[in-house]
Amino acid sequence: MSTVPNRPPSAETPRRRRLTPPDIAARKGATPLVCLTAYSAPMARLLDPHADMLLVGDSMGMVVYGLPSTLAVGLDTIIHHGRAVATAAEFACVIVDLPFGSYQESPQQAFRTAARVLAETGAAAVKLEGGQEMAETVAFLSARGVPVVGHVGLTPQAVNALGGFRARGRDSAEAEKVVADARAVAEAGAFCIVVEGTLESVAQAATAAVPVPTIGIGAAAECDGQVLVTEDMLGLSGPRVPRFVKRYADLGTQVEEAAARFAEEVRTRRFPGPEQLYRATRK
Repeated sequence: MSTVPNRPPSAETPRRRRLTPPDIAARKGATPLVCLTAYSAPMARLLDPHADMLLVGDSMGMVVYGLPSTLAVGLDTIIHHGRAVATAAEFACVIVDLPFGSYQESPQQAFRTAARVLAETGAAAVKLEGGQEMAETVAFLSARGVPVVGHVGLTPQAVNALGGFRARGRDSAEAEKVVADARAVAEAGAFCIVVEGTLESVAQAATAAVPVPTIGIGAAAECDGQVLVTEDMLGLSGPRVPRFVKRYADLGTQVEEAAARFAEEVRTRRFPGPEQLYRATRK
């Protein structure tokens, strides 16, 4: 049986076809799920052989567009990026964030938004933020054939109401709410839940409390999978990153060095050289 290069074969994650939401849901308590963000076709192609899920996150607002938060990312924008990723990916389950203001008004609004996202991008699922207050919406979508990933704990779209990007669950009431939120969206039909920016013990409790996989980001190793913003992981997002980020490469420095070499060769007329020029062939 052939396998994707650089990817060890696994009975749990057959790589001869694209992973689906039911495949992801079945991984509860099994080999941890790998999730990375992707905003473009070239990045999706590079990540796809190694990831179980590719998330077209509204984090693109900060990573791609240099915005101070995710709030200004619009529906048209995320659809454009989602289409690029879903077209390029062959194996990973592609999930697209629903932008702020595109689903909170009502379950009906959320369905219209999600239907457009799935139809126009080719993605497999949508992700939305919120816990108990969004359970009705998750149930409404799930009942109508829209696979939903939940998102509890630190929810970036609510950063203004939360008072900043601080870890959640620092007191007992807040910790209990995170776990209750996870239970609510799981019971409503979410097939997977992102748990972001919580104390380790809170993420552990939330993972134990739900029958679907949890994907941690700044949460706990005991989550059923982990996600990072790819640009953070690769050193492309600036010198300061959150505590929970581990940098697996320093591509930012390599880009700067390559740009400096190019600039120096252009200014000294060493580029282009003979190898880069088209010249008439002598007869």
